[in-house]
Amino acid sequence: MIDLSMKYLGLELSGPVVVGSTPLTDLPENLRQMEDCGASAVIFPSLFEEQLDLEAQALDADLSRGTESFAESLFYLPEQSDYRMSHEVYLEHLHRASHGLDIPVIASLNGNTPGGWIRYAIDLERAGAAAIELNTFALATDASQTSELIENNLVELVSSVCKAVKIPIAVKLSQNFTSLPALAARLEQAGAAGVVLFNRFYQPDFDIEALEVKPTLHFSTPSELLPRLHWAAILYGHIKGDIGITGGVHSAEDVIKAVMAGASMTSIVSALHLHGIGHIASVLHDLNVWLEKHECNSLGEIRGCLSRRSVPDTSAYDRGNYIKTLSSYSMKLRTTHF
Repeated sequence: MIDLSMKYLGLELSGPVVVGSTPLTDLPENLRQMEDCGASAVIFPSLFEEQLDLEAQALDADLSRGTESFAESLFYLPEQSDYRMSHEVYLEHLHRASHGLDIPVIASLNGNTPGGWIRYAIDLERAGAAAIELNTFALATDASQTSELIENNLVELVSSVCKAVKIPIAVKLSQNFTSLPALAARLEQAGAAGVVLFNRFYQPDFDIEALEVKPTLHFSTPSELLPRLHWAAILYGHIKGDIGITGGVHSAEDVIKAVMAGASMTSIVSALHLHGIGHIASVLHDLNVWLEKHECNSLGEIRGCLSRRSVPDTSAYDRGNYIKTLSSYSMKLRTTHF
């Protein structure tokens, strides 16, 4: 029997296919099906600090309305902590899932301030999360936000969270940083157990008739996997932490490529929305077929085999690849014309 097991963030996973952050995990029956189909872990949707703060402010306003006229009414109202906030629903769902499933349940946190990240990370740990994925979003919108400032703030946040909890922390990054190897090394020094490549930002679109900026949501395609493979292959062997890949993982072929680049976890989301939760079993079946065909006893045998440190010619990962690709395309054009 082929061994598909992988180790990610110190967790023993039965395989590399993890269900990424998706509303599909909101239903207990979906979670059980994901486990039955072979998912090695599930990542819950992000808990957003800003959303919780807005909800707390709205509740506080509702509770306080009119009390300036009837001061005694303050004594009739319970404290905010007595109300069941949406994050408490999230935490209860997380608690039930972590105790009801045999596979690890990873929480996702999208924080904005050091205090918020720490406070909610502690809540997630107490609820039973096996690990936390910090879903970072750093977007410079004015000239005062230098790259150095953004990176320093991120490292400080990660360090604060890692010191506050005992469970492993993975940092989900964007691909907009100038030097990912340097940043990944700093995050590792700050306590992160791994990095996830990459966050999929939802870009706004323009309605040219209504003259409005509108949000858009598109499922990923396999072509989005390429920059993730590129950077995973560069990072592999240069950091001690684990590498996860999310975005563009749709098939067994995508999983194999990710592992060859050096990833120990692949997160699948869009493919489940397009093909159903049962698609997990299909991916794992095809993965076993490929490994058997290539006489591999375990998935670990191919991990990192196409990383930058493993290939004899590294130009594919360097600037030389740009020149080689353009030259190759030019040759094809000349051949076609003749």
